[in-house]
Amino acid sequence: MARALWKGAITFGLVSIPVELYPAEDRKSFKFSMLDKRDFSPVGYKRYSKTSGKEVEWADVIKGYEYEKGQYVVLSDEDFRRANVKASQTIDIRAFVPADEVAIEYFETPYYLAPGPRGEKVYALLRETLRESKRIAIAEFVLRTTQHLAAVVVSGKALMLNTLRYQDELRKPAGFELPAQGKSAGVTAKEIALAKRLVDDMTEHWKPGEFSNTYHDDLMARIEEKIKKGDTKEITEPGKDAEDAPRSAQVIDLADLLKQSLGKRGGTSTERKAAASRAKPTLKVVASRRPAAKQVAKRKRA
Repeated sequence: MARALWKGAITFGLVSIPVELYPAEDRKSFKFSMLDKRDFSPVGYKRYSKTSGKEVEWADVIKGYEYEKGQYVVLSDEDFRRANVKASQTIDIRAFVPADEVAIEYFETPYYLAPGPRGEKVYALLRETLRESKRIAIAEFVLRTTQHLAAVVVSGKALMLNTLRYQDELRKPAGFELPAQGKSAGVTAKEIALAKRLVDDMTEHWKPGEFSNTYHDDLMARIEEKIKKGDTKEITEPGKDAEDAPRSAQVIDLADLLKQSLGKRGGTSTERKAAASRAKPTLKVVASRRPAAKQVAKRKRA
C-alpha cells in the first residue's frame, strides 16, 4: 500500500470520520531522459542561487512569497496549517446532491479514502447512506497548500474522493465556430435516423477491461526494435508516411457513409443475432460482435 497523501477527517453536521487519502490513478507513462544530440550525454538541471550562482541542496530550499520586488515573506508548512487549521485537517461536506447532477467536465482527479483508526463503522455508515440515497457529497478541503472542491462518492466497498473544478476554472466555448442546434444544424431526419441505428448497434454495457493503453505497448515495441537493430544512437527522420495529408473530414454524402458503416458491422445487432441463431452448429465460430479494443486501436492507426 502506498503512503497516505493526507490524513484527517470527513465532517458533516457533528459527525467526524477519520480517513486517509491515497492516489487512485496508476498512469502508464515513459520516463525519458533529455540528451545532448551532439554526443548523447544526459542533460541535467541544477537548483542554483540567483545571487551567488552556487547550487542549492533540496534541504536548504524553502517557500517564499514575493510581496514587493525582491522582498519575500518566508512560509513553512506550519504557516500553511495555521492559515486555516480546520480546512487543512478536514474534508468538510457542504451538501449532498443527486449523483447525476454533476456534469462530467467538473471531475478532475480520483483518490481513495480509507478509514482511519477506529473509523470503520462511521465510514461504513456514510458509504451505505450515499449508496441507498443515490447521492454524492460535495466537500471542500486543502491538499498541498491548495483548496479543492471535491465529490465523495461510493465505489464498491470504498469511498472515493474526486477533486472537482470550480465553475470559474472552466472556460466557456466562446469564440469557437460551432454548428447551430436543432433544425438549423442542416442535418436531415434521414441522417439522424441512420446515425441512431448505428449508435443503437454499437451500444453495450461499459466494460473498462476491454480497453488498454495500446500506444504504450507499441512505443515499447519500437524502442525494443531500435535496440535489436543496433540503432540506439540513430535519430529517426520523418518518412513519406509522415508527410501524407490527413484524411479529409469533408463528407460528400453523410447518409451513404452511415449506411456503409452499418453494412460493415453486418446489419443491426438484432439482424446479427437472428443470423447467428440460424447458423449451423458447425459454423458457430464467428467474429465477436465487437473487436477487442486493442485491435480497434491498431486499425485506427493503420
